[in-house]
Amino acid sequence: MIAMNGEQLADDLNPGVRDVLEERYGHLLPGMADTVIDMAYDRFYARPGLDLKSRYIATIAALSAMGAQTAPQLRINIQAGLKVGLNETEIAEVIWQMALYGGLPAAINALNTLRSISDDR
Repeated sequence: MIAMNGEQLADDLNPGVRDVLEERYGHLLPGMADTVIDMAYDRFYARPGLDLKSRYIATIAALSAMGAQTAPQLRINIQAGLKVGLNETEIAEVIWQMALYGGLPAAINALNTLRSISDDR
């Protein structure tokens, strides 16, 4: 079962995320890793009222509609969505729905991100 406190949730869904953030950005922005864990995971993903699958559907949809500049974040969130029980077809449908809002190029780029994850698995 996936934990519902932010610290543990971050580690369950994205093992080592704090260390990666600290290594990449800590010298520029001390405390950034803690802020991301606190904001994203504790204050948003671990909130009651909406299950994790629904939260990841919303996140994947938003990142897909935003376009290719969010590909690294989309990849991380698709992987987390798979961990919380979404399947590839559901994710593909969420992405395709965003073609209506973000455009076909954004949806195709997001589908390519999903395909790369599928290929890696």
